[in-house]
Amino acid sequence: MRSVGLVYLVLILAAYALLYRVSPDKTRQSLQAAVRSLVKVLPFLVAIFALIGLFQAFVPPAQIEARFGASAGWASLLSGGLLGAVAMGPPVAAFPLAGSLLDAGAWPPAVAAFIVAWVSVGIISLPFEAETFGFRFALTRNLITFLAALLIGLLIGVWV
Repeated sequence: MRSVGLVYLVLILAAYALLYRVSPDKTRQSLQAAVRSLVKVLPFLVAIFALIGLFQAFVPPAQIEARFGASAGWASLLSGGLLGAVAMGPPVAAFPLAGSLLDAGAWPPAVAAFIVAWVSVGIISLPFEAETFGFRFALTRNLITFLAALLIGLLIGVWV
């Protein structure tokens, strides 16, 4: 995993070096925008990794395996989907947490359902969505996307 990040970093640095030759002013503007973005997102990233640290330290792997492991069967798939459905935050936060779940013995289909539900189901934001689009639409969309998350989890189980 770390090698992928290193490859991205090298490619981005090479792109900046090449583009600096083409337009130094625009490249500086781009770097300034990148730094501003990093400063905005840095507290959030620190919070995510702190949360993952707490999760790994205080939730025993046996408990994760019991709730989200393959031995729990359908219940683990449902638990993963429900956890993702009620989770809040940007989708990028789901991936490190999902990795921790897998490391602790969670069943990959349950983790896939967790990620897909996190991204697509919005139980917490349901009242706002219902106010904008109507309750029936919001509930139907959330139900369909929740079922899709479970189905995608099962499909992941076929391929993994």
